[in-house]
Amino acid sequence: MEGRLNLFQRMMLRWRELHPYNPVHVIRIAAPLDAVRLRKCIDAHLEGAGLTGLTVDLKRWRFRYAGGPAEVALSVRAAEGDALGVLAVEIEREFNEPFPAAAKATPFRFVAVDAGAAFHLALAYDHFVAGGDSIALLLEEIAERYAGGKPARAATGRFDLHPATYRRLLLRHPLQVLVGLAALPRMVAASRRSFRPRYADADDQYNAFKYFSLGPKALNGLRGAGKAWGVTFNDLLLASALQALAPLTTARLREPRRRELAVASIVNIRDDFGADARSALSPFLASFRVAHPLPDGTGLRELVRAVHAETARVKARRLDLVSLLALGVSAWMWRFLTPRQRARFYPKHYPAWAGITTLNVDALWSRSGRRDARFDYLRAVPTGPLCPMVFAVTTARDDLHVGVSYRTAAFSRAAVDAVTSEFVRCIESLREVPCA
Repeated sequence: MEGRLNLFQRMMLRWRELHPYNPVHVIRIAAPLDAVRLRKCIDAHLEGAGLTGLTVDLKRWRFRYAGGPAEVALSVRAAEGDALGVLAVEIEREFNEPFPAAAKATPFRFVAVDAGAAFHLALAYDHFVAGGDSIALLLEEIAERYAGGKPARAATGRFDLHPATYRRLLLRHPLQVLVGLAALPRMVAASRRSFRPRYADADDQYNAFKYFSLGPKALNGLRGAGKAWGVTFNDLLLASALQALAPLTTARLREPRRRELAVASIVNIRDDFGADARSALSPFLASFRVAHPLPDGTGLRELVRAVHAETARVKARRLDLVSLLALGVSAWMWRFLTPRQRARFYPKHYPAWAGITTLNVDALWSRSGRRDARFDYLRAVPTGPLCPMVFAVTTARDDLHVGVSYRTAAFSRAAVDAVTSEFVRCIESLREVPCA
């Protein structure tokens, strides 16, 4: 049986022509590494789930999992006393290593970082095949299999490999589509007010990586501030990213028109497709931008309120669907652009300095039937052509893990250190917010 690639999957494949688009998920398994047994667990699980023998027809935008033996790469690295340091190097390498663009290819790669009594298992995947929430379920089940536990659900038949495309979503929400079409001019106007990221070389799309953990106290602070101020977890992260990027973008304050700083929120819209999509492997994504001029002296609470007003408007009118309409327009234009123009298209017409993507794996695993989440987990999401930095924020075991990817053509490592330090300062300051 063949499946149809949805709108976002097709665009991911176009982006892949510019640079690899490979997220990496990492799970920590508290058991010694046996590479032979681990490979057997991975192969058996992928084969049982039907995730082998992938073929892609780019002319017809169709794909098929034919089954058969797994042919997945597994690399083993010694931690050498610094497991997270070695892991960061491996994540960065996986970001920039393309998967074969052949009609038949394996879209998964695994790396095990051996730390003696435990090890980190990293899964890099070609993003068009899966959403991050699906990968978190898949990786947890592989870890359970290796650790000797029983997965929350059987692997066989776990994922629906041929779900509905975005066409059904747009047909299910005709009013929102009309609202979205009417909102396109406003989105274009807002983009023209936004300060554009600067690249030393727009053709250089190398992705670097940095990781840090914020800890349970920071997570509790976010939850408490959200309740006290009447805003969401995502609002606080978006505002913190804006505040953190502001010192690097003071040149915008001297611009006659492009004075606003914008960041994007990547949204999982799987639930909008109904029950049919809940067990699907494919990604179901949309996005929206928030922008603010951030004049000198803008406080975090003031900024959070402004961000919340914008995100509330987006949610009320489902303006995240506007990004899908814009994506369809850019897909039509793509064929007329040269590779050089494609690399510059989004920074020019849809400028955003960073993206925020969140995943609560504690809640995800709980919904799937696993009540006692016992694995630490982190994610790393590449930048793609949309923005030069991505904060992948993951909640696991009541801890906050943040993987930051960035394009070295836009940010030096010192600049990223400054941004992440300010981001952490903003998050930690929320612990001082009085409870409502």
